[in-house]
Amino acid sequence: MLKAKERERLSKLSSLIFLASKEIKILRHIAWDKKTRDIFFDKDCKELPVVEYSVFDDSDLKLILSDAKSYIGKTKYDYWLIKKIDDLKKSSELLKNCGTENFYKISSEIYGTPLSIIHDGSTRPIDLSKKFDDIINSIDNKKIDGMTSPKITDSVLQKKISKSVNKFFGSSSPEVKIVPQLSAKATATSKYIKIRQGGEFDESDINQLLNHEAYIHVATTLNGKAQSKMKILGSNFGSITKTQEGLAVFSEFITGSVDINRMRRISDRVIAIQMAIEGADFIQIFNYFLERHGSKGQAYESSRRIFRGGLLTGGGPFTKDIVYLDGFIRVYNFLRSAIASGKTECISLLFSGKLDLDDIPVIYSLYKEGLVTKPLFIPNWAKDLNFLICYLSFSVFLEKINYDNVSSYYDKLLGDIE
Repeated sequence: MLKAKERERLSKLSSLIFLASKEIKILRHIAWDKKTRDIFFDKDCKELPVVEYSVFDDSDLKLILSDAKSYIGKTKYDYWLIKKIDDLKKSSELLKNCGTENFYKISSEIYGTPLSIIHDGSTRPIDLSKKFDDIINSIDNKKIDGMTSPKITDSVLQKKISKSVNKFFGSSSPEVKIVPQLSAKATATSKYIKIRQGGEFDESDINQLLNHEAYIHVATTLNGKAQSKMKILGSNFGSITKTQEGLAVFSEFITGSVDINRMRRISDRVIAIQMAIEGADFIQIFNYFLERHGSKGQAYESSRRIFRGGLLTGGGPFTKDIVYLDGFIRVYNFLRSAIASGKTECISLLFSGKLDLDDIPVIYSLYKEGLVTKPLFIPNWAKDLNFLICYLSFSVFLEKINYDNVSSYYDKLLGDIE
């Protein structure tokens, strides 16, 4: 067990890193002005947008991190916190290199690329995206279109999400409001869930956004802010994004909230990022999305997500959007392993704040030391492990099946149907 003086030192170091992290607002810094979209449409979508980024001032960040140095020791917790400092510095470098070739290089180090290998040692996000694309393309489009749920307005979505959020979070509930210029359908902080004004929504978006934005992003933010002795868990910066978004997409899956259009958007972004890496410019990516979805507005927003901060002429995109698929696979495998090994207590600790899967051993030790507390807000699927254990235990069994032989058998069986 740590001595009281060591606990106090680690808590102070964590608080300083948390304070430094507040200087890093990646998505806010690389956001585009609404007039950029208007000009692009006025020019019939045939001229590259012109985007300028403000110079990122990292002087306050450096000052805080300089103060933090005097609190660094040699425990395993210090090495973990040093890694967080390095992550912050890398995020700072990302913002300092907006609009340059280095932006993509740093982005790929933080978020990965479509060609990054996941933990099985062979699978890449681009492989998963193309496989999903092949499966969807084999299905009659008329059948897929028939699965679409009824359209709803942004105000209807706001009211329905507000009702559920207030019930789940009580007095800690964030305000749900409609705002312009969002690159996503919705974003979330501990204080607000923001919905894109004039966005294209349908009934399926209600449960998707609740399980993604509210029950994961808002929950982990509130839980992290409640960690008074380890404030770093309230920080939100690049390196934790893969786990946080992966957890959010898994939440959609396990609750049956995901649909084909949602998965298509996720996989299309991965494919488009790879196209941009290989040289496709903003207009080419815009036309790719336009062909896929038929909506100029959605095509622009999807393209903007990929090019914000990067090179609009191609070759240097923002790679964050690979984390949804990559992170989902990682979270799924982590949860399955946690259950198979009997370490189910680690599942609730995933919601302790803004953390990465690789942080779990340290988080567990900090929990045993009393420096991390159990999270207050946990989604129902993770709180009651009954279904999750059954579902993931069965998936471990299914993995042992030879699917090449199984597929051959059923392909032949279904091939006989005219």
